[in-house]
Amino acid sequence: MFLSLTNVVLALLAAPLLLGVINRTKAFFAGRRGQPLLQAYYDLAKLLRKDAVYSRTTTWVFRAGPVVGLACALTAAALAPLGGARGLISFPCDLILLAYLFGVMRFFTVVAALDTGSSFEGMGASREVQFSALAEPALLLGLAVVARLTGELSLSGMFAALSPAAYAASGPVLALVGVSFLVVVLAENSRIPVDDPNTHLELTMIHEVMVLDHSGPDFAFILYGAALKLWVLGSLLVNVVLPVRTGSAALDLAAALAGMLCLAVLVGVIESCMARVRLLRVPQLLVGAVVVSGLAFVLLLR
Repeated sequence: MFLSLTNVVLALLAAPLLLGVINRTKAFFAGRRGQPLLQAYYDLAKLLRKDAVYSRTTTWVFRAGPVVGLACALTAAALAPLGGARGLISFPCDLILLAYLFGVMRFFTVVAALDTGSSFEGMGASREVQFSALAEPALLLGLAVVARLTGELSLSGMFAALSPAAYAASGPVLALVGVSFLVVVLAENSRIPVDDPNTHLELTMIHEVMVLDHSGPDFAFILYGAALKLWVLGSLLVNVVLPVRTGSAALDLAAALAGMLCLAVLVGVIESCMARVRLLRVPQLLVGAVVVSGLAFVLLLR
């Protein structure tokens, strides 16, 4: 229980730090000094001190979107294990709940965007729904592969059963799942090559266009919920590619945290070395992730 609580507290405290690491990595590649490492914390504190502004055309749906989204992200953080430490909430088939939580989070973000009546935000909502419909099968199929490989049906049991010995027996299968999860992490968190969180070009915006009308604490909830989502999905990837089991829970958790920082650096490197793909190519990228997860499942069954 202590390790599970520590796992959740680390997620709550360190999730915005991943955004700082990504931005500093991108600044390093661009030859700039970049933002402070804790800039995301400063932004959240500033937004929480402000008042929210609401359009008279919006309803309670617009106000509920950020609150429900943050609640889903907090619950997902309680489900996600890291470094051998079990999630605070764990039960058989909780992986389905994890996928549904992100689905509910996305649904309320989309309906809040549509509630503004803006065709611009409706455009982003349409793109978000289309791409997430392709990313979710890749995530669920990858989790099904890990469940079949370990014989466990809960997230905590699945990832606790992974070890270097599992790689010795099924290394190609886990490597394919890791590739698929990396694409899902980039797509579900609006990162390059699928989306760019720093862009304001209306023809290419996806997630950012849906939250343009939010302000103050509501926008802080959205930013913090997005950071938690990045942490949770990143922890799934780190659990697959870095199953360190030393016998010491503290060392395993430290190795997993180092893996999370490496993942943030990797995302920064990808965003520095790649351009965003054309929107018409994004479905092909996500279908490729589904195919990779499916190939891993076939290799596991042969």
